[in-house]
Amino acid sequence: MLRVAGRMAQSRPDRKWWVMAAVAVGVFSSTIDGSTVNLALPVLARELGASFAAVQWVVLAYAFTVVGLMLIAARLGDRYGKKRVYTTGFVVFTLGSLCCAGSSSVGVLLVGRVVQAVGGSALVALGAALVTEAFPPTERGRAMGLVGAIVSVGLVSGPTLGGCILQALPWQALFLMNVPLGLVGAALTLRFVPNDPNLRAHPFDWRGAVTLVAALLSFLLAVTLSPRATESTMLLVAALAAALLGGVAFVKTERTAPFPLVDLELFSRSDLSLGVFTGWMAFVASSGLVLLVPFFLQDLQGRPPAAAGLLMAVPPLVMGLTSPLAGWLSDRIGPRPLATLGLGVLTGGYVLVGGLRLDTPAWEYLLRIACLGLGMGLFQSPNNSAIMGAVPRQQLGTASGLMSLSRLLGQASGVALVGTVWAALTRFLDPTRAGDPMSAPLEVQRHALSWTARGLALFLAGGVLLTLLHWRRERLAPLGT
Repeated sequence: MLRVAGRMAQSRPDRKWWVMAAVAVGVFSSTIDGSTVNLALPVLARELGASFAAVQWVVLAYAFTVVGLMLIAARLGDRYGKKRVYTTGFVVFTLGSLCCAGSSSVGVLLVGRVVQAVGGSALVALGAALVTEAFPPTERGRAMGLVGAIVSVGLVSGPTLGGCILQALPWQALFLMNVPLGLVGAALTLRFVPNDPNLRAHPFDWRGAVTLVAALLSFLLAVTLSPRATESTMLLVAALAAALLGGVAFVKTERTAPFPLVDLELFSRSDLSLGVFTGWMAFVASSGLVLLVPFFLQDLQGRPPAAAGLLMAVPPLVMGLTSPLAGWLSDRIGPRPLATLGLGVLTGGYVLVGGLRLDTPAWEYLLRIACLGLGMGLFQSPNNSAIMGAVPRQQLGTASGLMSLSRLLGQASGVALVGTVWAALTRFLDPTRAGDPMSAPLEVQRHALSWTARGLALFLAGGVLLTLLHWRRERLAPLGT
């Protein structure tokens, strides 16, 4: 009966759009929450009497928890039902938001952020799986494109909306706005998302979960420490060693577990392994934009923060306009050609960013930087569609978690790695200054930015080569059989 009900739910043409609405609320909530909280850090430091290092953990505590629990939430969705776990995610995220809004100290706020992240991990991990189940395979790319557009809306509107709220209301309002979103999302999920048929209550792989969390958290700690390696060398080495040992232990555990947290055989599917890896590469590179371009616009070109914010909104805006079209096209010509084209455009975009000058006018900057949004828009939704189409239905939750994990790990590692490369290049170009690289002459900083962007272009070119080789092998495979 459950199987029949699930088929009936998916056969109704309007039901898939209500499922998309439930996922859209989750995606928008998690995206806009991150961008507004980042904007509020200076206010939180003043209002709560905390240091910048302390309020940094308002962001890091959330990010660490989401990354650590994401694959666990995905596996729980496959085991207990994605609808149940996704609804629970909304409830926990809303309770965490209320805890954050009622905080009177940084310590209480951090607890609230961790609770938020526990719920957020389910929302981030299972959204793509719910969309994949709701839409037929011929419309999967279109659906993924719409999800990408919603992410862009959150990225563009977050700083603007957050700035208006902070100017007119207390900072607590930033967290209170999550409450109605969470309630609406939970109601939509309960009402319109069908139950999962044929669930199998296998024992949960707790050993795999513990080793995975230990490896991921150690890796993120190492990434966080890497820009300050000279100050914390022993801790950095310990974190890297723990991440390596934890990764090895996780692989060994999953190979022998009767019901593993992550079926490592999934990575024998070339579409999935290639999609996850190139997705990680794309987000490593895109994090460089988020980190370095604001310094270029404000410190090097002297633009005010408001003008810099508007210019920074261009890539996610272009991405939001491109993603639905790319998804629609991928349903008709296949995801891999578009994903390859997107990576190629993204590579060219970083070459163009490498040509920015101190006197580059706004119109030229927009033309150069828009290629990054165009490339990500062309790449992301077809790549996500390829990942979700590479696994059987009963493992959609795990695939969705892997896809989201590659994105978040790419963002986290990219910020640290790109920042470290830029700082090292600045010191190399001006060895007389061993201190803060931002104290170097503006032209030196600009040269370091140019070479960092060109390095990212070379990095992404490797991803383009991988996708071309994979695409060629796919086209030649029938000829060899």
